[in-house]
Amino acid sequence: MSQTAIALTNVSKIYRRYGGKQFSTLKSALLSGDLVRRLRPDETFQALNDVSFSVPRGSTFGVVGRNGSGKSTTLKLVAGITKPTMGTVQVDGRISALIELGAGFHPEISGRENVFINGIMLGLTKKEITKRFDEIVEFAELTEFIDAPVKTYSSGMYMRLGFAVAIHVDPDVLLVDEVLAVGDEGFTHKCLDKFGDFKRRGKTILLVTHSLGLVERFCDEAVWLDAGRKKAEGDPTRVVGTYVTDVARQEERFLATSDEKAKVEAGEAGQEGPVGPVAAEEHFHDMNQAGEGRWGSGGVEISGVEFQDETGHATQVFHTGETMRVVLDVKASAPVRDFVFGIGLFTTDGVSVYGTNTFIEELESDRFEGEGQVTLSVDSLDLVEGTYKLDVAVHRRDGSPYDYHRLLHTFRVKSRIKDGGIYRPKHRWEFSSDIRFKPPK
Repeated sequence: MSQTAIALTNVSKIYRRYGGKQFSTLKSALLSGDLVRRLRPDETFQALNDVSFSVPRGSTFGVVGRNGSGKSTTLKLVAGITKPTMGTVQVDGRISALIELGAGFHPEISGRENVFINGIMLGLTKKEITKRFDEIVEFAELTEFIDAPVKTYSSGMYMRLGFAVAIHVDPDVLLVDEVLAVGDEGFTHKCLDKFGDFKRRGKTILLVTHSLGLVERFCDEAVWLDAGRKKAEGDPTRVVGTYVTDVARQEERFLATSDEKAKVEAGEAGQEGPVGPVAAEEHFHDMNQAGEGRWGSGGVEISGVEFQDETGHATQVFHTGETMRVVLDVKASAPVRDFVFGIGLFTTDGVSVYGTNTFIEELESDRFEGEGQVTLSVDSLDLVEGTYKLDVAVHRRDGSPYDYHRLLHTFRVKSRIKDGGIYRPKHRWEFSSDIRFKPPK
């Protein structure tokens, strides 16, 4: 028996885009005997592009990537649901695919009858299904409903029954595609326990998931797919780390583009400053009610705003607890003696998280002319995961703005811990000796 359970070699999968000329183009392509090459590039979509990797027998192999990266296409190729356009896919052993759960269920007949039909479709004999039937129903938590028509099931019940049948086929190779959301937390733990049992018994598992922590904890190896191409393969922690870094870069570009668009729109609305005195009083009496924009009299201008990490590298994505620096480029064409620099931090739904300025912190202005920089450093960004907006301003001591940027600057905080709220204080847990926890995984 081969030591490789799954092998993809130079695999490409091309789908046809459907448009107004689909029939004539398809007919001509079929008559020529060369469907793919006769279609124009804009009539095709390449879901996978020259992808190769192998999964050793008995290992758990993770596949990560964004939506549309080719993950589910890969599983469908391995399951034999579809065929590669180019390249080869080899699988050694019986397969059970947790991809489209309950795809063969008939809504008009009972769960009991569907278990037998679905089990036979997955390669079991009637005798094998009868032997495992009670275990399947108990696992799906459907003992009371197994003789009811499937059309009366909730979506969760439907998916649980499909999962239970597929998992009890006892395959050599198990394909899993984001099916851990088929039930409540208790059922999810049952699924993970079952996967662990498969792993201990030397079964091969190919897992597609957005749960990166699950890949790091559960998988022996992993591959990262992006736009149909393999970007990295090997140790799960390294692959996940590389993928997360790339996602952060993409998020930075998205946030930068969104902020730039907001600034342009503020300018088109006549708010781009400085343009002389504006009706600022309507804003600063209750700044929390003001929409995004920019205004001010123009005595001092904030010409640039940049988020930086502790090394001085520009970024808009941080992890909880990291250092964040907010750097303001400022300039004044004439000497100014009355000035205050301030920032306000908000959630995307407008909740004020924190605000401060140099006047509140008892820094009395003296003189500023020309160009300069103002940097606010936060040594530990103790915020929970989420997207945040920043107000930056320079104004007089009485609050009259020289230049006020309202909600025009965005940054994102990421965290492996999914706690709630906004602020994460430094903390620790303590327990008496009779309360014990297992060591963290």
